[in-house]
Amino acid sequence: MTPHNEAQVGDYAPTVLLSGDPLRSEWIAETFLEKARCVNRIRGALGYTGSYRGMPVSVQTTGIGIPSLSIYVHELLETYGAKALFRVGTCGGLQDHVRIREVVISQAAGTDSCADGRTFGDFRFAPSPDFSLLGMAADHAKGSGLAHHVGPTASSDVFYHSAGDERFRPLRSHGVLAVDMETSGFYTLAARFGARALSICMVVDNIFTHDAIAESERQAVFRPMVELALATASKAFRLEQ
Repeated sequence: MTPHNEAQVGDYAPTVLLSGDPLRSEWIAETFLEKARCVNRIRGALGYTGSYRGMPVSVQTTGIGIPSLSIYVHELLETYGAKALFRVGTCGGLQDHVRIREVVISQAAGTDSCADGRTFGDFRFAPSPDFSLLGMAADHAKGSGLAHHVGPTASSDVFYHSAGDERFRPLRSHGVLAVDMETSGFYTLAARFGARALSICMVVDNIFTHDAIAESERQAVFRPMVELALATASKAFRLEQ
């Protein structure tokens, strides 16, 4: 147990899907996992463990932003022994060709966050995913015909910023595909603990074209993203057997 998680050691599988929203976590567990059981309810950060096609897998809610995600990911890695983590979240497109209802697989993630303080001294750490997971996800997405993009993303600590959307123009001009609030911190923690990580996000709006899906549609469009994460996790699991 930890101050934020009532699960016992052994309650989480080595493979964990991370969702910011507890309702999405619940939906993933009920929709995709066999014999799913709830292992954490503290603060509403629901956690579940079950199996997918014979692979033990868990789902954990992380909340919004790097500070919140960092608590749950740190504890999953340090206390519960997680080995491979997949973020299944939402993002906003920064390029015109990155359209709503498409998936972005993050190849690297910059940030405006100061969550790491002076951890890296004078350097700016460039967090990235596990290369083999990235390749497997990209290959599966291409082979299945899923509309997707692979490339750099950014994570911001601020949703409502005084500078508005103009602050994203330098990112846009450098080819950054999308922005979320968690991936950079997620990749950094995975690197710190030597874990495998991959962030797969559904584009729910575009910052510059102003397209957006309806709030009522959000749960319905998540299926391809979750299926991609589980397919990638399942292939990695089989290769390790």
